Amino acid sequence: MRRSPVPNPPLGAVPSRGRIGAEIAIVLGLSLGASAVYSLISIINAATREESIGSQTTTLNRSLSPRPIFDLVYQLLAIAVDLVPVALVVFLLWSSARPHLARLGIDFSRTGRDLASGAALALVIGVPGIVLYLAGRALDLGLNVQAAALDDHWWTVPVLLLSAVRAGVLEEVIVIGYLFARLTDLGWRPWTIIVGAALLRGSYHLYQGVPAFFGNLAMGILFGWLYRRYGRLLPLVFAHILIDAAVFVGYGWAAATFPDVFGAS
Repeated sequence: MRRSPVPNPPLGAVPSRGRIGAEIAIVLGLSLGASAVYSLISIINAATREESIGSQTTTLNRSLSPRPIFDLVYQLLAIAVDLVPVALVVFLLWSSARPHLARLGIDFSRTGRDLASGAALALVIGVPGIVLYLAGRALDLGLNVQAAALDDHWWTVPVLLLSAVRAGVLEEVIVIGYLFARLTDLGWRPWTIIVGAALLRGSYHLYQGVPAFFGNLAMGILFGWLYRRYGRLLPLVFAHILIDAAVFVGYGWAAATFPDVFGAS
């Protein structure tokens, strides 16, 4: 991959530090910052129960209604609403010059190459991620993560794939593209941004257990370094989508085939 550093805004285009700080607080409060707070409360709740963390289960994609048609409607609405903060940061960092989303590290000039890079990155991250999850379960430090608990409908797999797209787009656009741009505007040093964004990524996965925090922290540091090195967001988005799609869609098969490994304790 050719080096493509994160672009700086034109002189005079950056808001004041106070306004940037308020903007970051609003964006995170509407999205992953709020998720981090809920995740922290969730792990405290799990850790203070009588049963061990390893014997507890958390579900990522659950049914939202016993009536299939309304379950589908609620699923699609939830995905759409979760992507509103992405629309907000696109609006905030949109440039009148092409590429319009350069400050978010997005352009579509090398989509095929970005997709291939994302697929390779997904393989590099996916296998260690599974090993870390299983190790956490064995050590009774991580909850049993049920990736999908939807009934079998014609729309189940498409909704799970859309859910993977939601996660990949939401997390990478905000945690990498947006935060790197705005924290650079505030004068943060590159590695401070990388570590800070990675800590945020780990924190909103705490509800899955301590191993999930450290696994996502490591993933965040790698993603942050790659973004700082090459300035391209799409490979990270593609990698995240592919990982989550494999987990969400493949969970049912894995749980049925290896119940002692992926089933609840």
